[in-house]
Amino acid sequence: MGFTRAELESYRGRSIPDLMPSHPKLVFVGINPGLWTAATGVPFAYPGNRFYPALVAAGILPRMPRIGDAGMAEDDRRMLLDAGIGISSIVRRATARADELSRAELREGAERLERDVAGWKPGVVAILGLTAYRQGFARPRAVAGRQPDDLGGAALWVVPNPSGLNAHMTVATLAEAYAEPARAAGVIA
Repeated sequence: MGFTRAELESYRGRSIPDLMPSHPKLVFVGINPGLWTAATGVPFAYPGNRFYPALVAAGILPRMPRIGDAGMAEDDRRMLLDAGIGISSIVRRATARADELSRAELREGAERLERDVAGWKPGVVAILGLTAYRQGFARPRAVAGRQPDDLGGAALWVVPNPSGLNAHMTVATLAEAYAEPARAAGVIA
C-alpha cells in the first residue's frame, strides 16, 4: 500500500461504513477512522496497526486479511462477517490521530453508538481504547475489562487500542485482551 502524505490528508474528515454482519456476535469499536482507513475503506488499515495480527494471534481469525489501496479482498470481508465480527467506531470523522477529537465529539459518538448497538443486537461490544471510553461515556474512573453496565443491551468490554502509539502493548498482550470478549461472545472457545 502506498499513499503520499497529501493523498492521505485529502481523506481527513471522511467516514467509512461500519463492517457489520446481519447478526453480529462481537462488535469491535475503534475510536475513529485514521487516514489510511478512510483512504482504503477498511477499518484499522494502517500497515503498522496491530488489530488484525492480534485477532489472528488470539484465534479469532484464522489468517491475516489482505488489505490494499483498493480495500479488503471480498473473501477476507466474508471471513470477518461469517465469524460474526463487526467493526465500528465511536466517532465517524477520520483524523491522523485520535487526540484531534474533542470530548464533545466522543460524547456524541458514544450516544450514537449506543443506539446503533441496540439495533445490531450483538452479544458483546469491545471498545478499543480506555481513554476514549472514559471521555465518550463519561466514565472517568473506568478500568479495562468487562464493564459493570451493558451498552445497548450488549455486554460491554473495554480493551487496549491497537495503535502503535499504544507502545507498551504487544501483539501478544493485545491478543490476550481481545480473546476475553471473543470468548464471552462465543466467537472462540
